[in-house]
Amino acid sequence: MREREERFHVETIVSDGAVCVRAVGVIDIATVAAFRAALWAAPARPELRVDLSDVRVLSAAGVRTLVAARLWVRAQGGELVLLDPPPVVERVLRATGLRRVIPVVGPAPERVLAAV
Repeated sequence: MREREERFHVETIVSDGAVCVRAVGVIDIATVAAFRAALWAAPARPELRVDLSDVRVLSAAGVRTLVAARLWVRAQGGELVLLDPPPVVERVLRATGLRRVIPVVGPAPERVLAAV
């Protein structure tokens, strides 16, 4: 169980207009249930942001979860937005075509400033 905890965890931050679910680690068949549960447990807001900046791997199971989350959020009148995917995750989003249907926002301003 300890290995699974080290491989993946998720945090949820709630504000008035949006909810941000920040995933950290590997999203694969072993961890996708926890990722899905966090997305579905997020309180309803006009925007659900998924921060992928600390995701090291996004498997097909993770891609399917993002597609399902997009449909679920849109059915509630909201929008799903992906934040700051690292290059390895960006390649998956492009290869699967997910980048064309879910908005992707580049690095968070604090990350850009920290890199300077």
